[in-house]
Amino acid sequence: MVDVTAIEPTSGCIDSAGIHHLPIRVYYEDTDAAGIVYYANYLKFIERARTDMMRLLGVTHSHMASHDALSFIVRSCAVKYRKPARLDDGLDIRTRIQRIRGPVLDVLQDVHRDDDLLVSTDLRIACMDGEGRVQSLPSRISAAFGRIAQPVSAF
Repeated sequence: MVDVTAIEPTSGCIDSAGIHHLPIRVYYEDTDAAGIVYYANYLKFIERARTDMMRLLGVTHSHMASHDALSFIVRSCAVKYRKPARLDDGLDIRTRIQRIRGPVLDVLQDVHRDDDLLVSTDLRIACMDGEGRVQSLPSRISAAFGRIAQPVSAF
């Protein structure tokens, strides 16, 4: 019998190029009546991937909120839908920090099925305090992201 208390959910991995990979499966709840992933669900997929990338870097939303009184907000998000994902597909959500400037992170995230690029996103994320004011990233958080940040045009 398996000790389920010892099972840890995966946070994916960060490869040698600084790209975070989060493997996910498309479930029935992710799809429309035709078995195709509903367009808004890709935003959920990439949010989970960014959160798990942060976790691997030693940064969690809960710690930022409780110890720094800070949070991240998505300031802008450009999405290109190229091909559909379908029920039961295995997907690789790839996240790359492109640039860190003060309170702002520029993040590229792609959704792949094997070698096929399905969705690409370009996000600008800002660090905010509890009053909704933009705040610079604490140095430990900036340094964590800086370990994998790489300017790129696409991946």
